[in-house]
Amino acid sequence: MNLREHLKNKKRVVIKVGTSSLTHPETGMMDLIKLEKLVRELSDLHNQGKEVILVSSGAIAVGRKTIGMKERPQKLELKQACASIGQARLMMIYQKLFMEYNQIASQILMTKNTFINGENRINARNTFETLLSLGAIPIVNENDTISTYEIRFGDNDTLSAIVTALVEADLLILLSDIDGLFTDDPNKNPNAEFIEYVDHIDRDLEKMAKGAASDVGTGGMSTKLYAAQIATASGAEMIIANGQDMGVIHRIMDGEPIGTLFKENRTEDFYLIDYLEED
Repeated sequence: MNLREHLKNKKRVVIKVGTSSLTHPETGMMDLIKLEKLVRELSDLHNQGKEVILVSSGAIAVGRKTIGMKERPQKLELKQACASIGQARLMMIYQKLFMEYNQIASQILMTKNTFINGENRINARNTFETLLSLGAIPIVNENDTISTYEIRFGDNDTLSAIVTALVEADLLILLSDIDGLFTDDPNKNPNAEFIEYVDHIDRDLEKMAKGAASDVGTGGMSTKLYAAQIATASGAEMIIANGQDMGVIHRIMDGEPIGTLFKENRTEDFYLIDYLEED
């Protein structure tokens, strides 16, 4: 029995791409070949009749490289300045690439307050629904330019899961620098075993994830597991896969056994606000 055959039928898909999947590790500069392939993959999914939402990191990284800053900024106001510069440049690149494939891209910048406030949450959902009905591909990022500690998600793994729940998507794909979930950090433990399928998330799995963290970006394995809890409880399935080759997207959608698949476990009492208040 192929546990992934049904992925071909997913209609509304959220795809999260981390900074490490968009930049060259040696220089931190944008990997334009990867970006172009990412846009091509998403455009083809859209041409198949699927609704696609992209959650994209990278604004701060692009901004600091644009102004020649060698180290990641530590001061909040400097991070926000880099995000402001980088987000504009990042969207310019996305818009140019999506236009080449005759796609309409839009930008949505969010803070935690967008979801905590009931009216804002409804407005955000209506905006997504309208954009998707118009055939647009929304590109989402945290609004780092105005976010402070109190209203931050902290990482785009969590943001992508919350967006998945908000729009009632069928599938969330997290692309990062790791192949999926392991019993331990495979970079430190050669005996770490790959986990292909997760039926449900328990405490043993949570403990395991804390030891199998990725150091790239702001989201380690624990945040990805938390994202899985949100996404699966809302009724979506989730896959963690390596974004080294963006061609992995259509292979996942074709049902190939790539990455770790988390089975959906919709809970009748699921309320998105509960997950926001826990942070």
